[in-house]
Amino acid sequence: MLLKKKKYIFKIFSILIFLFLSGNFNACLIEAASPKDKPKAKKILKLKKEAFHQVDQLSEKLTRTAGQIWEFAEIAMEEYKSSKLLAQLLKDHGFNVEFGAGGLPVAFVATYGQGHPVIGILGEYDALPGLSQQAGSVTREPVTPRAPGHGCGHNLFGTAGAGAAIAIKTVMQKHKLKGTIKFFGCPAEETVEGKTYMARDGVFSGLDVCLDWHPYSKNQVSLKTSNALNNFEVIFRGKTSHAAGDPWNGRSALDAVELMNHGVNCLREHVRPTVRMHYVIPEAGKAPNVVPDYARVWYYVRGKDRQEVEEVYARVLKIAEGAALMTETTHQIHLITGVYNYLKNRVVAAVLHHNLRLVGPPSFTSEEQEFSRRLQHNLGKKEEGMSTAIEPFKEPEEYIGGGSTDAADVSWLVPTASFNVACSPLHTSGHSWGVVTCSGSAVGFKGMITAAKIFSGAVVDLLLNPKIIREAQKEFKAKTKDFVYKCAIPKDQKPRCQF
Repeated sequence: MLLKKKKYIFKIFSILIFLFLSGNFNACLIEAASPKDKPKAKKILKLKKEAFHQVDQLSEKLTRTAGQIWEFAEIAMEEYKSSKLLAQLLKDHGFNVEFGAGGLPVAFVATYGQGHPVIGILGEYDALPGLSQQAGSVTREPVTPRAPGHGCGHNLFGTAGAGAAIAIKTVMQKHKLKGTIKFFGCPAEETVEGKTYMARDGVFSGLDVCLDWHPYSKNQVSLKTSNALNNFEVIFRGKTSHAAGDPWNGRSALDAVELMNHGVNCLREHVRPTVRMHYVIPEAGKAPNVVPDYARVWYYVRGKDRQEVEEVYARVLKIAEGAALMTETTHQIHLITGVYNYLKNRVVAAVLHHNLRLVGPPSFTSEEQEFSRRLQHNLGKKEEGMSTAIEPFKEPEEYIGGGSTDAADVSWLVPTASFNVACSPLHTSGHSWGVVTCSGSAVGFKGMITAAKIFSGAVVDLLLNPKIIREAQKEFKAKTKDFVYKCAIPKDQKPRCQF
């Protein structure tokens, strides 16, 4: 009897290894399931295939929507046409849509279903200033010089999430599945504002799990975090005078900005390697022969977590105060927004990776690969084309913070994880015209459709397997023990974008 049991275990183990290595994860689950659980595993696979089919049925509409948002190219807090278009798509497919989330007229929540589990899908749609670029061109060709462009692929980001929500809604309706799907239309990710206001005002309350993705040059589910950040302005006010006739009567606000920047640059030697500080000067006077009485500098201070950011931020504010004292000017601090580092939930991430392996990376034609290599050549990158591989699912060996995102604040409120799909060639720098040209062309749209399928497969898993959600929440509670979320934005501060 014992020998038979060992042979049975060995047989199951061998099947699992074979299926795991071949990438057939759903078949793996079916084979591994006990006779009692096999019907459920087969049902999950069947519903996923139905959801993928729904995404395929929607693909033309999704591509058209993403293309229109790409053309709108609206920057943070100005996404009126983009948000309206995406919301209307969801409304047309039976979602209840409410605008004004977090006090933002360009933010909305689209809801379908009732009861638990409540599964959130994040979507974004803001562009970046100064990155206008012709779609599908391998050389720098702005549509309109210095106009905005989708240099981070958010036209694909929001559309993929909305498409997945619609596909899942169709499956839920057909099979009478219980649960609630919430799609969050989130503006102003590039200035890390939108979701912070939404989080501060409780928009994400009641979610059991939240899913996120981002266009990239690789196909992966990363367990890396992001940098926490404070985004703020310092405004200096002085006194005008003739810069040649009586400069001794002037008090230069620009001098104060320059002294502050010099002080911060000296500070760089005395902060941890995980800290990042960068700035621009949006206003610095109007004419050289007038001592400027007004100047404004815009800063990002980043660190590995909120504590590190707050420590460095306090030192930067002292430097600003010192600059004002040295120039006999006054100064004012305006904290625009602040975010946490991303708290990845490994249980949710594993579900996303499972579905990434099931769906597979986008398949690109030889012409699309040739386009990608030509683009890489003109960008001075290795000519390796589009990625068709899936990156390993593993913990990072060391802290790598990189950029910052307001999705991080959501991750401290509900179990959250994110994935990437190749929508631009390998080694393409984010926030560049190289991403803009891909976000409006076939390679980006293919990545978007793949992302919608990964989302929909993951939601099927979460709807039909409550154990996953229990495990995700167990991990979340362990990681956030004794933690109380405190939004960095002051309670009484209103968004820049008002009704």
